[in-house]
Amino acid sequence: MDLHSRLLSRRGFLRGGLALGGVLYTVPGLFADQLAKTPPTTEGPFYPDKLPLDTDNDLLILNDTLTPAIGEVTYLSGRVLDQGGNPLRNVVVEIWQCDGNGAYLHSGTGNANRRDKNFQGYGRFTTGVKGEYLFRTIKPVPYPGRTPHIHFIVKKGDRKLITSQLFVTGHPENAGDGVLRGVRDPIDRELLMCDFKPLKDSKLGELAATFDIVVGLTPERP
Repeated sequence: MDLHSRLLSRRGFLRGGLALGGVLYTVPGLFADQLAKTPPTTEGPFYPDKLPLDTDNDLLILNDTLTPAIGEVTYLSGRVLDQGGNPLRNVVVEIWQCDGNGAYLHSGTGNANRRDKNFQGYGRFTTGVKGEYLFRTIKPVPYPGRTPHIHFIVKKGDRKLITSQLFVTGHPENAGDGVLRGVRDPIDRELLMCDFKPLKDSKLGELAATFDIVVGLTPERP
């Protein structure tokens, strides 16, 4: 979810649905200009138990191979911010997800025999001066028991600032997902949603997804 949507969503919900576009922006000091913090969720069992040799931000090309991974190519980008809207520079964003066949880069994945050998499965990116990050990956797919999602962790040095998951806006399996149902507040559930839209002028059918991550500066407890 991008910053503008985050402000409107949070303010709209908290005002009982009475927010009308920019009207709430005219209220001085409303919510002290604090952004809604991205809700944490479980890390899950499939954080890679052995990291790939290639851990860059392009999950579609593994090392020097020429064969891309299977799936809908997606450019996932956004910013890491504190609740005051300040960008966090030089923090590391890690993502991991199952491949187009529903298999993780993990020895315990349920269908390892179907794993796409060309999908990196994990990547990391160090944010720039504006807190920005970028990954090239695939649109997440469902697998038995889970709606499509991408796991992420934000780290500052050896501290974890947040561990969570992002989900595909409007996917029909969202309502039955145990992790998403565990996020009780409907406001927080919306803050974990991400739109996957056609990339403008792409001739290859690529997608773009924007997801801003808002963190507190107090590290997670182990």
